[in-house]
Amino acid sequence: MGDLAFDQDLVRALLRDQHPDLADLEVRDVDGGWGNQVWRLGDELAVRLPRVDRGPAMLHAEQTWLPVLADGLPLPTPVPVRLGRPSSLFGHPWTIVRWVEGEPADHTPITRADAAEVLAEFLSALHDPAPADAPVNPTRGVPLARLRGGFDGWLELIAGHPGADGAREVWDEAVAAPVWSDAPRWLHGDLHPANVVVRDGTLAGVIDFGELCSGDPATDLAAAWVLLPAGAAGRFFDAYGQADDATVTRARGWAVLRALVLIGIGRNGRLGLPGGKPTWEPAGHAALERALA
Repeated sequence: MGDLAFDQDLVRALLRDQHPDLADLEVRDVDGGWGNQVWRLGDELAVRLPRVDRGPAMLHAEQTWLPVLADGLPLPTPVPVRLGRPSSLFGHPWTIVRWVEGEPADHTPITRADAAEVLAEFLSALHDPAPADAPVNPTRGVPLARLRGGFDGWLELIAGHPGADGAREVWDEAVAAPVWSDAPRWLHGDLHPANVVVRDGTLAGVIDFGELCSGDPATDLAAAWVLLPAGAAGRFFDAYGQADDATVTRARGWAVLRALVLIGIGRNGRLGLPGGKPTWEPAGHAALERALA
């Protein structure tokens, strides 16, 4: 799909065509979104149009599975409330979702230590055994050894950085840890600062479930370092209560990988996605510092 950007006129036309009862609601641009471009629709809804090649498939996963999971989750999520079908106006599926109020954590970081319990409650609720037909993801929920080559490339971003050797050490320990051998669990798959929202210094919602998949929960548990303030990881794992030493070790390796990816995308928009994300690089450095502490 390339680096696409759409305007409010298209949104209005799609609403009039497929959801005319919503077409008179106020449409406002949202500063954010990458795989999908987002608009606020009235006070309670948002419109999401995919704008990268993987966007329609990710949107489909969210449309299919998030409604199944959302009622059991203790935080607000962007549950799809209306589906948009491909048409002559826009040749891909699109969606109308519930708006999740708050500021993205890459703009307003979590500052309260008691967010550890909020995150632990959310992930405890999400990490149920996944059904056999749950989606799988080649870069989420898998043994870290499969991602060794990619890690080496990301690590080059901090060559000469004081934390580079520590990052390598944490990663090697994570790769060497016993792999997940229990039933695959439901995973958000993409918990980083731009995919959660904050109010009053704490976690207030989780968004962008396009990478929703099944596998090793250590992928999501990396959020203990990627999202929470310094020193809160231990408090998080105490509250989560389901992670053995090997899982914590793998989660810390995932946190280092995620921090490097945030640094890289923030700096130059790697991964073939449009543009860069200036707020992601400092978020990545902060996550790396926490993971190495």
